Amino acid sequence: MNLIVLGPPGAGKSTQAQRLEADRALKHLSTEKILRTEMASGSELGDKLKTVMDADKPVPDGVMVAMIAARIGAPDCAEGFVLNGFPRTVAQAEALDVMFEEHEISLDHVIQIVVPEDAMVEKISGRMVCDQCGINYHAFLDPPHFDDECDDCGPTKFTRRPEDSADSVRARMTAYEEETAPLLPYYQEREVLTDVDGMTSPDEIAKQIEDLLNAA
Repeated sequence: MNLIVLGPPGAGKSTQAQRLEADRALKHLSTEKILRTEMASGSELGDKLKTVMDADKPVPDGVMVAMIAARIGAPDCAEGFVLNGFPRTVAQAEALDVMFEEHEISLDHVIQIVVPEDAMVEKISGRMVCDQCGINYHAFLDPPHFDDECDDCGPTKFTRRPEDSADSVRARMTAYEEETAPLLPYYQEREVLTDVDGMTSPDEIAKQIEDLLNAA
């Protein structure tokens, strides 16, 4: 079974992909990890990718699709895969479909984890990390028992990443909607798109996905 998981930053795509890998032996293919692995390999392609990314330029779609094709052909993808992080545009989806056809690969489901913008801002902007031991907390959903104290190591400072600020989250949500929204009718026309409610717990999201796959 071969799946694509869509959703805005912080929606829990990686969490669900990892669960599918553990529960169904579907290999979680993160395009970020594919790129990192290639750059670390010392290959000529890896060096070119590093140059492109250091210059903050996008990796050409053809290169990305070719790397995905090579990864899908590996033995650990024999039971199927969960693709996370690609495609992000209709052009990428079309290129991916061409590759799937060439390799006789079926795309069984495209799962979109749906989370409203205001909820996503609250979810991400509340993240904070203990400076001493690195434990993660959430200012609203999972705060420490006492202000300025880590439950594990006592008095401390908590850090929030700049990219987790409310303004940054809203900007990322806007970019996602503008870039990825056209993908939805594209996959709806192919009758492979299903929405799941991302406002529930990770366990409940996983159950929604499991019910979908069991019904197939």
